[in-house]
Amino acid sequence: MIASDFSFIVPVYNRPEEIRELLESFCTLEVPKTFEVVIVEDGSTLDARLITEHFSDQLNISYYFKDNTGPGHSRNYGMERAKGNYFIILDSDCILPKQYLTEVISFLNTTYVDCFGGPDAAQDNFTELQKAINFSMTSMLTTGGIRGGSKEIEGYEPRSFNMGLSKEAFCASGGFGAIHPGEDPDLSIRLKAMGYRICLIPEAFVYHKRRVSLERFFVQVYKFGQVRPILNKWHPHSKKWTYWFPTFFMLGFFISLLLLFFDVFWAVYLYGAYFLLAVILAFQTTLDVVAALLSIPAILIQFSGYGWGFLKAKTKLIFSRKTALSPLNVLFFKIS
Repeated sequence: MIASDFSFIVPVYNRPEEIRELLESFCTLEVPKTFEVVIVEDGSTLDARLITEHFSDQLNISYYFKDNTGPGHSRNYGMERAKGNYFIILDSDCILPKQYLTEVISFLNTTYVDCFGGPDAAQDNFTELQKAINFSMTSMLTTGGIRGGSKEIEGYEPRSFNMGLSKEAFCASGGFGAIHPGEDPDLSIRLKAMGYRICLIPEAFVYHKRRVSLERFFVQVYKFGQVRPILNKWHPHSKKWTYWFPTFFMLGFFISLLLLFFDVFWAVYLYGAYFLLAVILAFQTTLDVVAALLSIPAILIQFSGYGWGFLKAKTKLIFSRKTALSPLNVLFFKIS
C-alpha cells in the first residue's frame, strides 16, 4: 500500500483550533502528501471551514458541512465520499507523530487486516491534567491496556480516535451505528462476527490532546459505562466479568472508608498501596510529579464515573418495563 490509498476521516464539532493542530501534524508526515483528508463538520456553530481552506495548498483535503447527527454517522458520511480504498478515522483532538502513516503502511504491507487500531499517548507539552487523564485511560493498571496499551489483548476493540477500516469492511458492515459513545466497539464486534480480522498496530500511536476538566471527564466515562450494558445486550457473546471491575472497585473503596469507623484499616491500606503504585507508574510514564499526583483523582473519577454509569444502565435494562433500550435513548443520535 502507498500513501494515496488512504483517506483520513475526521468529524469535528465546534473545535476549529483542534483541526488546525491536527492538519499541521499532517503536513509533517514522512510520506508523500498524496493521502486524502476528509473533514466532516457535524452541524457546528463554530466551524473550521476557513482553517481547512488554509491548508488546501498543502494537503489533498475535502471539507463537508452537514446537520448534527453525531460522530458515528459523520464518519460514515465522510467514508461514503472519500476516494481512498482504506480509511483512517481520527478524533479532532489528536495529533499525528511524523512516522504515523509510515508505520501503518509498513504493517499493512506485511500483515494486511481490514481493521486496525492504534494506541494514544501524551506529548511532553500537554498539561499535567491531560497527562494524568491519559495515564488513567491507557495504563495496564487501570484499563488493562484495552485502548492499545498492550500488544496482547484478548478481544481487542479499536477506538475511533485512531482506527483504520478498509473500504470493503465499511461497505459490508454499514459502518458506525447511531449510539454514542460505544459506536466503535459495536462496529468492531460486528466486524469480527463477519469474519474480518482486527488487530493492534502498537507503533501507530497518536497524541490524544483531551481538552477536558475533571468534571467533563466524569461525564465522558459515565457515558462509557452506560453504553457497555447496551453492547452486551446487542452482542451477548462479548460479555466479560471485567466490565464490572470499576463498579466493584468503587464499592470496595467506599466500604473501606466505612470500615475505618470500626477501626478496620487493612482495606484502606490495600487501596493506599494501589494508588501509591499508580503514582509511581504515572511518574515513570510522564516524568512529571504533578501529573503523577493528579493520576489519583483521575483514576477515582474514571472508576466512579464508569462504574456508576454501568450499574445504573444495567439496572435500568433489567427492571425497566419499557421497550428495549428506551430508558437509555439519550445515548442515541437521531438520523433522518
